[in-house]
This record gives sequence, structure tokens and C-alpha cells, in this order.
Amino acid sequence: MATDATPKFKNPDFRPISQPQDYRQDATISAHDGLHFWQFMIAGSIAGMVEHMAMFPVDTIKTHMQALGSCPIKSVGVRQALGSILKSEGPAGLYRGIGAMGLGAGPAHAVYFSVYEMSKKFFSGGNPNNPGAHAISGVFATVASDAVFTPMDMVKQRLQLGNNLHSPYNGVWDCVRKVFREDGVRAFYASYRTTVLMNAPFTAVHFATYEAVKRGLMEISPEHANDERLIVHATAGAAAGGLASMVTTPLDVVKTQLQCQGICGCDRFKSGSIRDVFRTIVRKDGYKGLVRGWAPRMLFHAPAAAICWSTYEASKTFFQELNGSSSNSGTIT
Repeated sequence: MATDATPKFKNPDFRPISQPQDYRQDATISAHDGLHFWQFMIAGSIAGMVEHMAMFPVDTIKTHMQALGSCPIKSVGVRQALGSILKSEGPAGLYRGIGAMGLGAGPAHAVYFSVYEMSKKFFSGGNPNNPGAHAISGVFATVASDAVFTPMDMVKQRLQLGNNLHSPYNGVWDCVRKVFREDGVRAFYASYRTTVLMNAPFTAVHFATYEAVKRGLMEISPEHANDERLIVHATAGAAAGGLASMVTTPLDVVKTQLQCQGICGCDRFKSGSIRDVFRTIVRKDGYKGLVRGWAPRMLFHAPAAAICWSTYEASKTFFQELNGSSSNSGTIT
């Protein structure tokens, strides 16, 4: 038998109190993780530095494998590429150009994550599970961060292809000076269009996959979600990085070709046309040349994304606790 569940207050002292329209009973922190813009930037910068420094040797192998012409690495095999680098320079060869990476990764990731968080807040419309908002926010983030990172990424790859005996550059700033003197400012952004065309779908897939996998993992065991945050972020990041890198490998090969023109015997292109570079790669190496370096690329991006997201979320948690402590101390009289 149906019953009326509406409470009936006989005592006139009990009166219902209407709540504001924007009232949410389950809200426990301030809007958008309770962090300031500068805190997103610092968290992103730390995450980017840790990620790229930890995975730099794998990135060096990938760069060698993707470069064509008479560069030292002829084989597309990871083992052969690694063996050739170690034979010519030893373990130090795996870290050539790491200074340029350090100068570029921190600022670029500060822009990357801060723009992503602000865009996600704007496009989500109050729905944290909106994959479209995550994807388009990732595109905005990469367009902004690539403008910061591309010049140093070009310097990094040119240094990676050299060695102590045959490198035309004596360090990061020598490379910057010579490239500027010989080719001008345009050389630093020769691959910017390709980089954006590659990273736009990369980040769209990456962020949408990360948010979806993270949400799925947390729904499996919601009662232990807080205790297993590190595992959740690392697993979601690895899945996102691996999938996104696999999809965009051909454009990454084109980007490497444009950034390494004329270095160590690599081809020079009369125009910066992506189509011309595609045709050159296919003519010299067949369609398999477009996926050259896919294995180390996935080996780089899967653990790199796991490291990056874990570090980023840990940094955000630190700032959230710091903000909470500051807020509590400010209320004590």
C-alpha cells in the first residue's frame, strides 16, 4: 500500500527553509579542485620536468630511428638503435640534448596543464564527465604549449643526432646561435604546424581516454578510490599515452624530419610542406617509414604519461591540502 512520504510538521515552529538555486549538498571543495591558476602551472611544470627527464633515453632512441639519410642509425630496430648509440658514445649519448629538454619542458607543461584546466572548466558546463570538453580542452592546451616547446624541441633533436666527434653543435646555446645565424627564427618553428597537427589529435585522444579510464577505474571500487589514487592516475595515464602515441606516429616522423633537416646527412626540404615530407619518406622507405620508431614512441609515452599524471595529481593534492590548511588557519580567532 502506497504511503505519503512527505513529512507533516504539526508544530508551527518547524518551517521548511528553501535552499539557494546553486546549492549542492555533495560539494565539499571550492570550484575546480580549489586551486589557483598559478598552482596549476607549478604542478604542470613539475610533472613535465619529471616525465621528460625520466624518459629522455627512450626519446633519444626514437629520434635516431625516425631520422633518414646517412645518420648513424640505419636500422629501425630498437635493439640496433640502442646498440649503435652506446657503441659510438656510450651511455652519455642517450642524454645528449637533455639540457634543451629541461629548458623547454617546464614552461611548456606549465602552459599545457593550466590552459587545459581552465578550458575544461569553461567547456564542461558543470559536467565533469564530458568527453567532448576534455578533448577540445586538450587541443587548446597543445596549441598554446607547442608554441613554447617547439623551439627547444628542435634544438634537443639536433643535439640528439650528433656525437662528440661529428656534432656541428657544442651545446644548447651554440646550437641556438648557429641555427639562428644560418636559418633565422623560422627554423625554430619549421615543424610547428606539423607538431600542432600531430598533438591536436594526440591530446584529444589522450585527455578523453585519461578521464574516461580514470572514471571507470574509480567506479570499480569507489570506497577505495582515495587510497588507490596513485594507481588509478598511473594506469589511466599509461593507457592514454600508449593509445594516443600509436595513432599519431606518422605525423611524429614528419615532425622529426622537419626539425632535423641537414643534420648528420638527413634530408633538406625545399618547402615545409607536410605533403612533400610524406612523399619523400614513402619514396625512400615505403609506407613502413611512416611508422618508424612507433615502438620506442609507445614505450616513451605510456610510462611517461603515467609518471606525468601521477606527479601532476600528487602536486595538485599537495596544493589542495596547503590551501585547506591556510583556510583553516585563517578562521582561528
